Amino acid sequence: MARMVAERADAIAPLAEVFREHGYEGASLALIGKATGLGKGSLYHFFPNGKEEMVRAVLGEIGQWFEDAVYSPLRNESDVNGAIRAMLASTDQYFRSGRRVCLVGALAVANTRDLFAQAIRGYFVAWVDALQSALIRQGREADQSRLLAEEAVLAIQGAIILSRAMDDPTVFQRAIDQLRRRLVIENDTSNYAGTTDVSPQNEGRLV
Repeated sequence: MARMVAERADAIAPLAEVFREHGYEGASLALIGKATGLGKGSLYHFFPNGKEEMVRAVLGEIGQWFEDAVYSPLRNESDVNGAIRAMLASTDQYFRSGRRVCLVGALAVANTRDLFAQAIRGYFVAWVDALQSALIRQGREADQSRLLAEEAVLAIQGAIILSRAMDDPTVFQRAIDQLRRRLVIENDTSNYAGTTDVSPQNEGRLV
């Protein structure tokens, strides 16, 4: 059932799911209209430049969600191990334990890569940079931190693909568990238990 769309912001979440399911080329205006409940005229009212503008709006919302829920805590939280655990928990919830396509990753490997190159690169660079900064604050060397951060993001992206290909969410969960053991200092005494609860201000914006 299409969601009630009264303004442009209301269309972002259903648009994201259409592009995840059908890709950029396969997301016809008919499918988009069915998902959003908007006719062609209303769609072009909200998004005058058509599908390209729709995807850019979705990528902007995804980027902001990750900035608030993942990158900023990694860069700024004094409890570094807690921030890393929170990153893994938020990632697990966002990607629904590997059941949800990473739209940014899907666009990166499709022929749309050049069209959205800046947003795609920004998403991955921001994630790696933020995690590296947290690992450095743990006391690791900068080069080691960079490598670990890149490997962590790679592991998450690969786990999404493998989990979906095998229709087995435990693949993704094992990857998250392995990253937690690898990235979190073992003698950390923080009370954070690694739950998958996302903060209330971000929960409603899982685009």
